[in-house]
Amino acid sequence: MSRFVFDQDLHLHSQLSSCSNDPGQTPARILQYAKESGVKTLCLTDHYWDATVPTASNWYRPQDFDHIAQSRPLPQAEGIRFLFGCETDMTMDYTLGIPESRFDDFDFIVIPTTHLHMKENISPADAQSIDARARVWVERLDALLGMELPFRKIGIAHLASKLITPGSHENYLATLQKIPTAEMERLFQKAAALGVGIELNSYDMNFADEETDTVLRMFRVAKRMGCKFYTASDAHHPDYFQKVKPLFERAIDLLELEESDKFVI
Repeated sequence: MSRFVFDQDLHLHSQLSSCSNDPGQTPARILQYAKESGVKTLCLTDHYWDATVPTASNWYRPQDFDHIAQSRPLPQAEGIRFLFGCETDMTMDYTLGIPESRFDDFDFIVIPTTHLHMKENISPADAQSIDARARVWVERLDALLGMELPFRKIGIAHLASKLITPGSHENYLATLQKIPTAEMERLFQKAAALGVGIELNSYDMNFADEETDTVLRMFRVAKRMGCKFYTASDAHHPDYFQKVKPLFERAIDLLELEESDKFVI
């Protein structure tokens, strides 16, 4: 078996995402990063909430389809696929920011279930405790996997994100530890059957050696259940590109990933 090769980056933001707003983060600069790092498949996934879907937050509302489509046509280069995707979101009542009528407009759709820093995504009561946040991690992933979606072109973003518990790093680690392994097994078995991609996010992979077992537990379970993985820098600024490859190489080795574990669009 051959080792998993870091040759894809399926979660990237341009200046059109409000969290970037960096004039240097253009599709042309992203393509340059791919040429320099050996990435063969890129996907631009600017934040998006469709204008036809109610309950968009004030932050998401300006980032509708017309806004993010300004990046098209994406620049291309020989030997590199540069795909057009998006990152949408899901409210606490499981309203998704993309309607079915838009599925075919994207090559890949990134959906996080861990944006628990957003007040629209978690109830005030659940926000108060580590136990509740661990339960919400399970419930939101379960809800997403129960939707009618084109899972073969969907990725579940940054499942080990520090955003599950804004605040102290200790509380973040404690929340991860509270998620039952049995629930992970149930959810990732379902994810594997659906064919959805599980994201290895570079920010999630930036952990201390002593935190390895806590952070990687869910990904080890996902691998055991047969899930497929993709790498995602989640880059918002050009100066971040140089930091991602060592994080992925380390994660690939720690998880003992092979090419057969790779999610492919």
